[in-house]
Amino acid sequence: MTPRRPPPRKRPAAAGQKRAWSAHCPHPRLRFSRVQLGRCLAVLENQSGPRPPAGEISLAFLTDEALARVHEDFLNDPAPTDVITFPGGAADEFAGEICVSVDRAAAEAAKRAHAFARELTLYLVHGWLHLAGLDDLTPAGRRAMRRGERRLLAALQRARAVPNFRLRGIARARE
Repeated sequence: MTPRRPPPRKRPAAAGQKRAWSAHCPHPRLRFSRVQLGRCLAVLENQSGPRPPAGEISLAFLTDEALARVHEDFLNDPAPTDVITFPGGAADEFAGEICVSVDRAAAEAAKRAHAFARELTLYLVHGWLHLAGLDDLTPAGRRAMRRGERRLLAALQRARAVPNFRLRGIARARE
């Protein structure tokens, strides 16, 4: 599997306008509202602090197996992971792609006894921050990433903009 790169389109240039985005969901059980996902991205876009460069953001909701293949193909690491980001380029007006493992989010949510929707949203926020230039390779970078995740998740919760991600065939957990 290779990251899906949408064709370049005209992007909003002015602050406060909606960012163009696309979502690719080959995961067989994930269900979500594209309207809610768009609202989530709009809230992220309007927060202060680091944000991805101008251009479209592509989101890919994958199985553990599919994301592990991407991890191996592009980063030479066959281990499963939760989030992989691919930065875009200003020349083609593409900010980048965020690939997340739906299966990993479900397992972590169950392990930590919190809502699946919150965990999957955390993965999107983590990818957003990577595209914005944050990394988590050093202790200081990890601290900055965790602060950014907490800040953005809190903003999404205050705005009631955490998408209602759900897995078909699994009862919804209370938040």
